[in-house]
Amino acid sequence: MKVLITGGAGFIGSHLADRLLERGDEVLVIDNYSTARRDNLTPHPNLEIVEGTIADSKLVYGLFEDFKPDVVAHAAASYKEPDNWEEDSLTNTLGGAIVTQASVKSGAQRLIYFQTSLCYGVNPLEQPIPLDHPILPGDSSYAISKTASEQYIALSGIDFVSFRLANAYGPRNLSGPLPTFYHRLTNDLKCFVMDTRRDFMYVPDLIDVVMMAVDGKGERGYYHVSSGKDNSIKELFDATVEALGISLDEEVEVRERNPDDAYTILLDPTKTNEDFNWSTSTPLSEGIKRAIKYYKEYGISETYTHLKGIGNDK
Repeated sequence: MKVLITGGAGFIGSHLADRLLERGDEVLVIDNYSTARRDNLTPHPNLEIVEGTIADSKLVYGLFEDFKPDVVAHAAASYKEPDNWEEDSLTNTLGGAIVTQASVKSGAQRLIYFQTSLCYGVNPLEQPIPLDHPILPGDSSYAISKTASEQYIALSGIDFVSFRLANAYGPRNLSGPLPTFYHRLTNDLKCFVMDTRRDFMYVPDLIDVVMMAVDGKGERGYYHVSSGKDNSIKELFDATVEALGISLDEEVEVRERNPDDAYTILLDPTKTNEDFNWSTSTPLSEGIKRAIKYYKEYGISETYTHLKGIGNDK
């Protein structure tokens, strides 16, 4: 099979590329390395990497025409700066529109999309969130622009699966609380945790269901990929401290959440569990240990967030 992965050198994209290459598929990756690391992908005879932006229509259409992918996995996204609306619009919306139309034009059989659960807003009307929950992405540029891309995909008529994701974590992850905690704890920087909860999902568990979608499983439309339960950020912090084998002189500070931050985002994965015969299998404590092993081996110098006010103050 020939699979084109946008953002294929990033966190989720590189794990998918590895899995595809392991079984002998041919993979073409497009990435601008805005938030990806060059050591995420290992050279392979069946792997081609093109450095560039998906907002470059000439580049994208040319690559699709030459490669003619069977399946497209659209994992590229701008999320580095919460106030950079221009980049979010260029990459997430314009880039998403270009990738979608290039997929249709090149004859791709299926387009797989990775959508943020913030498409439901920071104050969901129900918990856990059902798939028919109203789409309310107006709380962040990231959610607005990602949701516009999802809607372009649906409009195109292509066979697609849009995975609306819980908080994926694991090796190569540079966004969210876990890499931030690791970076600060190992550099003697003060930590705090937000008074929020999240539905955490270990990335290889996510890739299990994505691989089934690559192979044609699942119906056209939307799926939640999540553990179906949430944990407090404090629990995540405590598990990180334990995995590092350190002790702290004082209890970590718990801060009230920011106005643009959700208290909890708990997705109902029932449809995914049923249609893919899938569920998460990695306990949070074990996934954290594996992520920290990666951080220790490869290092981490910068982390990202698409929410305001919770970055790495020095």
